[in-house]
Amino acid sequence: MTSDPPAYLALGAFVRSQRELARLTLRQAAELARISNPYLSQIEHGTALPSVTVLTDLANALSVSAEMLLLRAAGVEPVADGAVVPRTEDAIRHDPRLTDAQRKAMLGVLRAFTTEPGATTVAPAQKNNRRRATL
Repeated sequence: MTSDPPAYLALGAFVRSQRELARLTLRQAAELARISNPYLSQIEHGTALPSVTVLTDLANALSVSAEMLLLRAAGVEPVADGAVVPRTEDAIRHDPRLTDAQRKAMLGVLRAFTTEPGATTVAPAQKNNRRRATL
């Protein structure tokens, strides 16, 4: 009989992946989160489960939602059955840090990566879920 890994192992893997996506070294991320390098290493290796305050600071340092980190620390999947999955396009459109030109550029890059070569229309399964939004 196998069991799922403890929530803190999944949290650690998630923190590490987000740090790497942000192109931060362990030292840089620890400094931004105002924690020590060894403590961040323990979190990433799943040997420490940080407090809510540390999770919030870490989320800010990694530019991810504190709610997502808190849910992962609690062992809860961020997207529950029946919940609306946030779309990347929506996140780009609503990010206050981006200018209109940056939004257009990012949406163009996203489309280039997610559209199959030669495809000009949205797949039928996606049509019903797609909302029309303007920048």
